[in-house]
Amino acid sequence: MTDWQPTLGAIDRDGALTEALAEITGETRAGFLRGAVLGGAAMLGALARPPAASARLTDVGILNFGLRFERLQATFYTQADQMGTIKTMPARKQVWAETLGSHERAHVRIIKKVLGREAEPRPTFDFGAANETDENFTRTAVAMEDLTVALLGGVTPVVNDRRLTAALFGLLTVEARHAAWARHIVGASPSPKPFDTPRTLDSVAGAVRRTHFIAARPNVSASRHAPRYTG
Repeated sequence: MTDWQPTLGAIDRDGALTEALAEITGETRAGFLRGAVLGGAAMLGALARPPAASARLTDVGILNFGLRFERLQATFYTQADQMGTIKTMPARKQVWAETLGSHERAHVRIIKKVLGREAEPRPTFDFGAANETDENFTRTAVAMEDLTVALLGGVTPVVNDRRLTAALFGLLTVEARHAAWARHIVGASPSPKPFDTPRTLDSVAGAVRRTHFIAARPNVSASRHAPRYTG
């Protein structure tokens, strides 16, 4: 009698796991893994090798993108505080927004310290009306926190320095708590799915570009408040 060995395809009926793996390993390799035995050498070996696009990323490049993204979030929260948006919120939302803002500013300081002279120049941010009202601020904050978790889930496995990997996992758990808290604030499920889908750096970069929050120079006409930079 032969012991049955489960494959990814056998348990992943709706393709959710394969879709998530495709973000990490690439479409071709994810398709191959559907037939691999769970926990087998073929699967473990494939997951251990980053896809070609991710392999070209350096730890410094990943950290600098993380710094840019954390600066974006830190500035978003700080501007909302400076403009008085957060002060218009109910008390429990004020605590939430102020806490997340202080955490994001701390993340900026830590990543800058790690990068040292290799930290990229400060970008300019223009959030338009995204942080000028309670409703706009909250909706954008929830999306940012969800996106941060997806980014960290995607880039942490391809970092070369194991000490840096451990630090990023620590950051990931904090950001996951941020996302759950943000979802609770708006009455959404803190954990809507049994498996989070990681996103590649390129995917998140595209999402950030589409917001137009990172500008060549301040677009004062788009907002009654000139954007300020934090961190």
